[in-house]
Amino acid sequence: MSENTGNKRRVESARPSDTTSSGAADAPPDPKIGDSRPAPKIGDSRPAPKVGDSRPAPKVGDSRPAPKVGDSRSGAGSDSGDGQPGSRGGRRRRRRRGGRGRSGGGQQGNGNRPVEAVTDDRPLELDEDTLKRRRGRERRGKPIGRYLMCVSVNGGVTQIAVLEGRQLIEHYLSRPADDISEIHGNVYLAKVQNVLPGMEAAFVDIGTPKNAVLYQGDLQYADTDFEGKGRPRIEQVLKSKQTILAQVTKNPIAHKGARLTQEVSLPGRFVVLVPNSSTYGISKRLSDSERKRLRSILDRTKPKQHGIIVRTAAEGITAEEIERDVRRLVQQWEEIEALSGRSQAPSLLYREPEMAFRFIREEFNKDFRGVVIDDLEMFERVRTYVESVNPALVDRITYHDPEIESLPLFERHHVHEQLRKALDRKVWLPSGGSLIIEHTEALTVIDVNTGKNVGRSSLEETVFRNNLEAAEEIARQLRLRDIGGIIVIDFVDMEVKANREAVATTLRSSLGRDKTRTQVFDISELGLVEMTRKRIGEGLLESFATACEDCRGRGRILDDDLLAGSGRAGRR
Repeated sequence: MSENTGNKRRVESARPSDTTSSGAADAPPDPKIGDSRPAPKIGDSRPAPKVGDSRPAPKVGDSRPAPKVGDSRSGAGSDSGDGQPGSRGGRRRRRRRGGRGRSGGGQQGNGNRPVEAVTDDRPLELDEDTLKRRRGRERRGKPIGRYLMCVSVNGGVTQIAVLEGRQLIEHYLSRPADDISEIHGNVYLAKVQNVLPGMEAAFVDIGTPKNAVLYQGDLQYADTDFEGKGRPRIEQVLKSKQTILAQVTKNPIAHKGARLTQEVSLPGRFVVLVPNSSTYGISKRLSDSERKRLRSILDRTKPKQHGIIVRTAAEGITAEEIERDVRRLVQQWEEIEALSGRSQAPSLLYREPEMAFRFIREEFNKDFRGVVIDDLEMFERVRTYVESVNPALVDRITYHDPEIESLPLFERHHVHEQLRKALDRKVWLPSGGSLIIEHTEALTVIDVNTGKNVGRSSLEETVFRNNLEAAEEIARQLRLRDIGGIIVIDFVDMEVKANREAVATTLRSSLGRDKTRTQVFDISELGLVEMTRKRIGEGLLESFATACEDCRGRGRILDDDLLAGSGRAGRR
């Protein structure tokens, strides 16, 4: 499965030649944050329209010139299908209905709507040989693959289940109010509330109930402003009430606000655009020959002022498809810059698409035997999107009609049954052993027990085989339950050093298929394994449960009468 798009630090090589001043003289100056004027288009010598221009948008058949990108008049914006202004034959970008909430995410000045990722575009025209090569394996006319994706929509709540064979390995949940809770990847025009030098962080208002956090390591600044002074402190770069452009890298969780970065990245199907950066990278999962081919394409298509990261999904993709992806992302960034110039902080500038589209953009490939959707509107939109970015796999998008099918989608594939087991603190292993998974404020603890597993030959062999099973199951449970942060695993004690090393190796290899970044340390002398897993969402348990009002999540109810010393507790 493809890599995490947030891991853009894996850069193949920096190419200063791509960011030289050769094209800087021809490009217009970047709009400053807080500037209320729309950004001028490249090559446009006409004066920009003023904010508050009340002239109506041109009607169909009107011979007057169309409004430019960044025009604050109603009807402004681009409807071109391939991200190239003025292209013909493109579909009009449809307004999304439902799915994502609109109640949060800042205030949009002058009625400006945030830029949204393109999910409705002109279909690609590929020859039959290319389509046949990309279709993947089939058996008796039916596609086969390792994974199956089920999308269920009920009452505005979207659930995504990913199955490997018949086993549930991943689950995602998206609620209508996700402009508040599910904001990973969104770009905001934010306002700094206060700077804390002692924490090397700043609290930033992005329009959500809780302020977001921006750490010193995620700042972007001009080296010329701090030349010869070393790395500047956060209070030197940011001031209270300052307006900045920032992107969410981690959703708000519990009492913690969202985490921000000033290094914006816009993910596409095949590439990731890093605006105003010299980043130049190609996925290391690709072969050397493929990396060489893609490098030659990038040398021709990479924007001089922006960085590019080529994703694993670009394997075997033509130069035309990559160029189209780059053009679309560049246009999105230009629209974001123009919107920032006429908006007031805090404002939502760019919204990531719905959960289903994000997952298909990041993960869907020929390893999936299909995507089954039980909502007709969602099915049509997903099919249109796949047809535009990967038409060879469009036949793997199918509709589960609830009026015809005898069972609901999740019941047919036993998703609900597996979800209930995933929410239990105890997990049984095939040989009779068990796992106990406990969540605390600081970390997650996993205890491995032999349980009913009594073995056959010796204690060391029984414990070793039990720990191997546990290592594979732990990797699956971390992925399924979306457990992040610090994790401590208490394996059953093993005397042989080679056995301890084998268990650690099995755990690392099992985590290799997890797209979320993990770090595993060796087994300590106490038999403990310390590891970390990047926390992005709230987790499976938090998605389906709320804290008990009586015990406040402690699992115990205190005897208030006994604590008060009233003496009434003994008479009950």
